[in-house]
Amino acid sequence: MTDYIGYDALTQAAMRGVVRESLKRALANGGLPGDHHFYITFRTKAPGVKVADYLTERFPEDMTIVVQHQFWDLEVNEGHFEIILKFSGVPQHLFVPYAAITRFVDPSVNFGLTFENTNKDAEVIAPAATFEATAQDTAPADASTVVNLDAFRRK
Repeated sequence: MTDYIGYDALTQAAMRGVVRESLKRALANGGLPGDHHFYITFRTKAPGVKVADYLTERFPEDMTIVVQHQFWDLEVNEGHFEIILKFSGVPQHLFVPYAAITRFVDPSVNFGLTFENTNKDAEVIAPAATFEATAQDTAPADASTVVNLDAFRRK
């Protein structure tokens, strides 16, 4: 059956909106509240990504950054975010389109989102506890898989 509405694209946009809004809240509060911290994994060679050449050489496929205590000049825009982080003590400016993000995790509240690399596949929601396990599993998700969200609902 043909999906004329484009639910996969709508879901992807909504989930990337969660990332954008989370970063906006960090910006509005002057930092992350409480114990919140973000692990953001993105494809270093995705269109629009701008990082130092040596970082792309060091992380040729993807890179995970931690947004917690030491970050500067966070800018949250509609299609991307910018941030300065230190790598080996040297500040580096990162420009990351939301479309380049493959994983977003806030382990302080056991929350995580995983985005597939292709626009055709739907995203799979993964709890933070499985972040390390799923990072090692590189097999693509079966597009016909149904994800039961009951385990993630608060009771």
